[in-house]
Amino acid sequence: MFTKVNSKYIYYVNIYARGERMEYGYIKRMKDLREDSDLTQAEVSRVLGTSQTMYARYERGANALPLHHLLTLCDYYKVSADYLLGRTNKK
Repeated sequence: MFTKVNSKYIYYVNIYARGERMEYGYIKRMKDLREDSDLTQAEVSRVLGTSQTMYARYERGANALPLHHLLTLCDYYKVSADYLLGRTNKK
């Protein structure tokens, strides 16, 4: 589903966890993991091989996070994909 927000179209991914609908459930976890590690967006963007601007767009939900970046973040933070996607509370 596409929704117009501030003159930008944002694609919302519906993730179902425990029967509850969540939109972009990974965004909060991505930001929390970065902040808990005392990293800047620029530092994480270098790990992903992308620009800080693009990473910021992932973190606020303006762009969907590509699968290869999801896997890279899981490896970097040593967490499971289920944890990052908000499907479980176990790291």
